[in-house]
Amino acid sequence: MLRIAVGLYRESQDDWESAAAWAQEVEKLGIDSIWSAETWGIDGITPLARIASSTTSLRLGTGILQIGARTPAALAMTALGMQSISNDRFLLGLGVSGVAIVEGWHGVPFERPVTRTKETIEIIKMIAAGDRLEYSGSLYKLPLPGGEGRAIKPSAKSRNVPIWLASLGPQNLRITGALADGWIGTSFMPETANVFFDPMSEAAVKVGRSLDDIEKMVPVALELTEDVEGATKGHAEGYAFTFGAMGTKSNNFYNNAWARQGFADEVKEVQRLWLSGERETAKSRVPLEIATRSNLIGTTDLIMDRLRVYRDAGLDILRVDVRTDGGFAERLSHLGILMDLVKSINSEESL
Repeated sequence: MLRIAVGLYRESQDDWESAAAWAQEVEKLGIDSIWSAETWGIDGITPLARIASSTTSLRLGTGILQIGARTPAALAMTALGMQSISNDRFLLGLGVSGVAIVEGWHGVPFERPVTRTKETIEIIKMIAAGDRLEYSGSLYKLPLPGGEGRAIKPSAKSRNVPIWLASLGPQNLRITGALADGWIGTSFMPETANVFFDPMSEAAVKVGRSLDDIEKMVPVALELTEDVEGATKGHAEGYAFTFGAMGTKSNNFYNNAWARQGFADEVKEVQRLWLSGERETAKSRVPLEIATRSNLIGTTDLIMDRLRVYRDAGLDILRVDVRTDGGFAERLSHLGILMDLVKSINSEESL
C-alpha cells in the first residue's frame, strides 16, 4: 500500500506556529509522516520536538541527521529522547552527508563513510536495547582504550528506535539491507528501481531478512497542472544545480546514482557546463525524462499513472514536496487531491 509523507512547512523562518499547524492539518489528511532535514542551518531534531507536542499519530522522521556531526551515543540519546516525548513516533533517519559539509562545516574528516555508518548503527542499537556499551570497531572503540572511561549501561529505558538510512551507492545500500528499518532514497526512478533494490535485497537475504522488511521512501515533487510541457521543463532545469554544484567534480553521489540508471553521459555533460559557467546551457541539457520519471507532474490522470508505477515498483512511501505559487491553504488542497488519488490506486490492489 502506497503512503504519503511530507516535509516541514512554515510561512517564515521563525514561524513555528505555522509549522505546528501544518503538521496538524496533514495529520488530519492521513499523511504517514513528516520529515525534517539539516544542512548548515538549524538542526533536524528541534523542529520535530516542537511538532511532537501538536500531533498524536503522525510519524516524525529526520531526513537526515548527519553521521559524523554527532557521536553514535549522542545520536542514540537524542533518539531515545524523541521517542519519549513523541510516544514512540520517531524515525531516526541518518546519512553520511558529503565531504563539503562534513569537513567544511563540522571540521570532521570525511573518512571511511561506509564503515562509520555501519558502526554508528550498531552502537545506536546497543544503546536503544539497554545494553552496557562495550564496542570494538575499526573507528569506534568504547570505552576508549587506555583511558579512564568505563563501560556504561544506558540510564534511559530501552525502546525501539527505527533507523532509516539515506543511501545511494551499492555499499551503503547493502548496509541498509542488512541493518536498517527504512531506506531514504533520492535520484530515483521507479523504472530502474532494481539499481537500488538489488543491493539491499542481497544484503537483507544474507541476514535472514527480505526487502519487504525495509520501508522504502523516495522524494517527489507534486505539481498539478495542465501545462505539462512547461512544468516538466522547469523541473528538469532544477536538476542542473544538483549535477553541477553538489559534491565535488570527481565525487557527486547524486550523479553517480543517475549514471547507474543510464544517464552517465548526460549528467557528466551538465556538470561540465555548470562548472565552466555555462549554467543556462547546463539547465537546457538535463533530460526531460529525469523530471517526468522522478516526480508527479501534470493532470490527475497523469499523476494516477505515475502513482501506479511507483506502487508496482515496490515503493512504500512518497515524500511529497507540493509545488504551487499558493500558500498554506493551496498546498493542503493539492495534498488532499493527491491523497484521494492514492486511496484510489490502493483500492485497486484489493479488487
